[in-house]
Amino acid sequence: MTAGGEDSEASWRETSLRQILLLLVLIGVAGLLAELLLLGHTESFNQWIPLIVLIVGTFSTLAVMFRPGYRSIRLFQWIMASFVMAGILGLYLHYRGNVEFALERYPDAAGLSLVWKALRGATPTLAPGALAQVGLVGLIYTYRHPALSDEAAGETEG
Repeated sequence: MTAGGEDSEASWRETSLRQILLLLVLIGVAGLLAELLLLGHTESFNQWIPLIVLIVGTFSTLAVMFRPGYRSIRLFQWIMASFVMAGILGLYLHYRGNVEFALERYPDAAGLSLVWKALRGATPTLAPGALAQVGLVGLIYTYRHPALSDEAAGETEG
């Protein structure tokens, strides 16, 4: 095989891997959105945060699928970073809610006992981590993306 053929095959593999990662993001977004809607995760402003992020993420993912240009990839990066931040915020909010509930039921709980009760509480403490995980997969998709090269950036700005 020639050097040019190896470059072509490596490029094809990289493109295929990127497509798989983007498909995983789309599947993750659709699954999380469906789950939150089925659970009625709409009772307060804080519960709407992941829904809004996921809806925006759906449109951004589709834009990148069909028009993977410099601007759509950059916007996608920001939205995927917001997935990570919303996931971390969700972990905190779920944990805090479970701590409050545990203290109502067990007023004397403290230390590791309280942490354990909060982690195993009614609200799934680690569930928002799935949102952060989807965001990280999206950010991996954009790593060294050809549309973000210096030449591509210059073409869109000019």
